[in-house]
Amino acid sequence: MASGGGTSLLYQTDSYLHAFPAVVTAVDEDAHSVVLNQTAFYATGGGQPHDLGTLTFAGTTGTVVDVRKSSAGTLHILAEDGSLPAVGASVDGQIDWERRYALMRMHTALHVLCGLVYRDYGALVTGGNMAPDHARMDFEMDSSEFTLERVAEIASRANDELAAERDVRIQFLPRAEAFAIPDLIRTKINLLPEGIDEVRTVEIVGLDLQADGGTHVRNTREVGSLKVIGTRSKGKSNKRIEIALVAPPTNA
Repeated sequence: MASGGGTSLLYQTDSYLHAFPAVVTAVDEDAHSVVLNQTAFYATGGGQPHDLGTLTFAGTTGTVVDVRKSSAGTLHILAEDGSLPAVGASVDGQIDWERRYALMRMHTALHVLCGLVYRDYGALVTGGNMAPDHARMDFEMDSSEFTLERVAEIASRANDELAAERDVRIQFLPRAEAFAIPDLIRTKINLLPEGIDEVRTVEIVGLDLQADGGTHVRNTREVGSLKVIGTRSKGKSNKRIEIALVAPPTNA
């Protein structure tokens, strides 16, 4: 099981898990937060924002307003108007599923976008960020290549890939094995920490394979389709595409 500090990260093997039991392993009263032995809450990182939800303990429900990484484990920051559980207390976590699922769909859409832009145009990612209702991705692309026609072509090809109903697979590989895979890192800068022994990979079968720690849907049909809502030149060779998603089919 993957872990963050002293916390087992349940979402790394099952992004659809949105309720879970846990035990409090540390309490930080100043930050009004707790560390759990395991969690399904995603902590902000890699361009993906944190989950929201609740922790229930001893007949009390606290609202999780922020989730952060720390050396001790994942910090679950609770609303100030509630109490904190004690170390050793049992808690039941509940993820805000509507928000989580929207982020899963968006994250997978960005990987499709990244995969096809790299495959078809050879452009690396220079940055990215997402929210439940919109996202942006920056590419290393010259101004001469970044035309309205090219952006429309990218969007059309991305939607073709989403409609192809490609499976999304998660694997954990030894570091040496992972780095033997050509083009595993699609960002301009390698953001993987030096000390990790195991690399989590996300594969959109037939299109894209990347090292990634975020949450994703199981198949691209769950994403629906994307639309470009904005573009921007961030410099001579740094171009931004901003997207939103159209709802997926009801049987996704």
